[in-house]
Amino acid sequence: MITVGIVGGAGYTAGELLRLLVNHLKVTIDFVFSTSNAGNYISQVHQDLVNIDLKFTSTIHKNVDVVFLCLGHGNSTAFLQENAFSEKTRIIDLSNDFRLQQKASFQHRSFVYGLPEFQKEAIKKAKNIANPGCFATAIQLALLPLVKSNLLNSSVHINATTGATGAGVSPSETTHFSWRDNNFSVYKAFTHQHLGEIQETLTCLQSNFNKELFFIPNRGNFSRGIFASIYLNFDNTTEEVFEMYEDFYKNEPFTFISKSPIHLKQVVNTNNCIIHLQKHNNTLLITSVIDNLLKGASGQAVQNMNLMFGFEETEGLHLKASTF
Repeated sequence: MITVGIVGGAGYTAGELLRLLVNHLKVTIDFVFSTSNAGNYISQVHQDLVNIDLKFTSTIHKNVDVVFLCLGHGNSTAFLQENAFSEKTRIIDLSNDFRLQQKASFQHRSFVYGLPEFQKEAIKKAKNIANPGCFATAIQLALLPLVKSNLLNSSVHINATTGATGAGVSPSETTHFSWRDNNFSVYKAFTHQHLGEIQETLTCLQSNFNKELFFIPNRGNFSRGIFASIYLNFDNTTEEVFEMYEDFYKNEPFTFISKSPIHLKQVVNTNNCIIHLQKHNNTLLITSVIDNLLKGASGQAVQNMNLMFGFEETEGLHLKASTF
């Protein structure tokens, strides 16, 4: 049994973590840190968690086995500068502060990029994890088998749509219901912050990849999920590409290849990624779907924790009827 702390406990990702960890057989929740909610019961914020008799706190316990940082981008660095955890405490950060290689070392800690399908053995040995971004997860899982086989040889065109929860719990001009409902929009076209981590992973596996990633992120009028459509030049046959993907993911418990077209409801409230492949002349279309709050954030964070501590990779993540 390990002890767990959560920092930034009032947000969507922290809520999902709590829902997962209360049913995790190897975990005891030690503290949930939130200065704005200190003293309040967790169920006052995450109202479905009526079975948790635990309050938010403004005090951290420095000797917990693992702490999840569920803070806004840029805030994890500031928090760790002011709050030192013990040498034994492992950190799983859900922000983008430590994902890029040039930012992976901080103080005495080195962060490993936590995409299990990319580098599972490194995660098992890691003391600190930089959890991938949600868009980055859906897109990388769609492309990993190609770069592993050195077959990503053209520019990549990506169009991906995320639900409103991807923007966090605090309302803004483009996240409140009256704006988002029955609406659709593009944002950060070609410049989204997840491009850096995607590029690093692709070039790590295929060092000669030097083509451009054209990424168009969209805001959808639904709450959760990411649907990514990716197309590129590809000369191999449909049968060959399906065989390649099925072989690459054959031992991965959360990534599945579908012979039929896919949709978001297949993955919402799961830690799964489902991928579909389709050839049109010399163009390969890859569609990839995940739940942005689970495989794109908290579910993947728990998956990484399981690997780090030698638990079953699927522990605490049996969320819907599944084959694993």
